[in-house]
Amino acid sequence: MQLRKVHRLRQILLAAAVAASAFAGLDFFLSTRVLADEPATASPNAWLHEATNHVGSWIWETNTFDKQAVHLWKVFEIPAGKITAATLRITVDNGYTLFLDGQELGRGSDWRTVTEYNLAQFLKPGRHIIAVDGFNDRLEGGLIFGLYVELAGAPPVEIDSDESWFIAPLEIKNWTLRKYLPVGWHHALVLGPPHHNPWQDWPLGLASVPPLKPVVLHFWQRGWFQITLSVVCAGAVLFCLWLLTQLAAQTKAQKFLQVERARIARDIHDDLGAQLTQLLLLGEVAQREHPEASTARGQFTQLCAGARALAHTLDEIVWAVNSRRDTVRDFTSYVCKYAQIFLDPTGIRCRLDVEAEMPATAFDLPLRRNLFLAVKEALNNAAKYSQAQELFLRIFRRGQKLLVVVEDNGVGFDPEQASGERNGLTNMAQRMAEIGGTCALASQPGAGCRVTFAVPLPVPRRGWFRRAAQPTPAPGEIEISGS
Repeated sequence: MQLRKVHRLRQILLAAAVAASAFAGLDFFLSTRVLADEPATASPNAWLHEATNHVGSWIWETNTFDKQAVHLWKVFEIPAGKITAATLRITVDNGYTLFLDGQELGRGSDWRTVTEYNLAQFLKPGRHIIAVDGFNDRLEGGLIFGLYVELAGAPPVEIDSDESWFIAPLEIKNWTLRKYLPVGWHHALVLGPPHHNPWQDWPLGLASVPPLKPVVLHFWQRGWFQITLSVVCAGAVLFCLWLLTQLAAQTKAQKFLQVERARIARDIHDDLGAQLTQLLLLGEVAQREHPEASTARGQFTQLCAGARALAHTLDEIVWAVNSRRDTVRDFTSYVCKYAQIFLDPTGIRCRLDVEAEMPATAFDLPLRRNLFLAVKEALNNAAKYSQAQELFLRIFRRGQKLLVVVEDNGVGFDPEQASGERNGLTNMAQRMAEIGGTCALASQPGAGCRVTFAVPLPVPRRGWFRRAAQPTPAPGEIEISGS
């Protein structure tokens, strides 16, 4: 019996020692807080009064249970004016995450401590949303909140935790951004004033957060810029796809055109050429059946000569239409052969000066057709009017230009007094103008004549951005206009 009393006395003394130690620690914490935050003359409980100043009541969901998450939401307005001070105090039993207009401001996990936020530089006049994601670990749960905004020249705005707060369903997404009350949300339940049971010994401390500043977004971080950039990129991709489609269609059409041109050239050569040859043979047979002095024989001779000229013209058409001859090399070879055959009956000696390595670069139909007809006209003029013994045909490249020079050693003429219709100068200049080329003439009485044709060559892909140098007339040359 005596031992039992001694044991019970020892338990009482141990409990008294633990209580004394706790009160001593609390007294030291309070005295430290007073020394740190208040003047020496302030009351020891002054900071405690400040921590609970401008806060509302404890609020929560209508039912409470352990491990409970609650979404508390409130909308408020700040009138226009300059904000001089804005203090927010909050705590949640047991923890919280605080949002203002969808942006997280802070978190807390010790409900015994009031957290103070300075929002003077963060808040702006207008409509705002306060959202608190609260969590109750066990037993009672509650939120206590207070926002005090001071305005220059206007009454302060005070937002407290009360029955005007709403509970957002947990399954709702983006609930922290809702600026208007959705249907189906219910009011929060007011549990009691700040020191209501079981929070009568609250708070034990006040923690201050450094002043919050609004996040500065650069223009490239803003939604409108990102949306615009996305639209521009999407438009560029669509435009590239459209260009690829057009290119594919153009390539297909070009291949089809080449096939058709080859077919037309083959049909002209095989069909019209054969019929024209048959007519020529029949004319020659009829020519031989008549006496040489007869009128009919002379007519058949003219008919055969016209048929031969028509056959040569038909060969030129076949060469121009045939897509297999669309190269600079083939053009050079054909023009040289044509000049030799054309000048052979005239007695004018044809000398060729051609670049040795002429490329097989594509030379489209409009280019080679107009250039050939212009060269043909220059050869025809030399044969008719020059009275020359020699004619030089020079073909070479200069930069991205193909130059064809027809030069004779004939009697020459004065270009200022020459008739454009007689010499075909206007026609040659017009043909060159149609394909972006030039025609330059140099001649003097007794010094022969030189005609220079220059046409653009296709630009290689790697040099597409470089503009070909325009050939300038040599001294003594004049550029002929096609207008």
